[in-house]
Amino acid sequence: MSRPLAAIAASIPLLLLAPGTARAAKKPATSVTGVVNLNEATPEQLKMLPGMKQAGVQEIVAHRQKHPFTRIEEVVQLKGFSKKQFDKLRPHLTVSGATTLKVEKTRSKGRKKPQKQ
Repeated sequence: MSRPLAAIAASIPLLLLAPGTARAAKKPATSVTGVVNLNEATPEQLKMLPGMKQAGVQEIVAHRQKHPFTRIEEVVQLKGFSKKQFDKLRPHLTVSGATTLKVEKTRSKGRKKPQKQ
């Protein structure tokens, strides 16, 4: 293989990893507002929490069937919940009142639309 051809062949994998192609695979950005009542929320509502996986939902439901939550900090005692994950979820957790959690898509950080005057 000649040198220029070898250089082109070597650069093809780099082009496939270009930032423009990686953006298409990302999930749309979302914004979470409101709270989830750990004692009353449905599994679907619990799943809406940022980073919540099905195993975490099952742990919460199993725990509250045996012992209702009295403090949100009890989540850290469940299998699969770290202090770091709890800190992310803290603003969205409660043990009383209604579940008001809403997940909304946010605009991407692209160009801003010009404002009309």
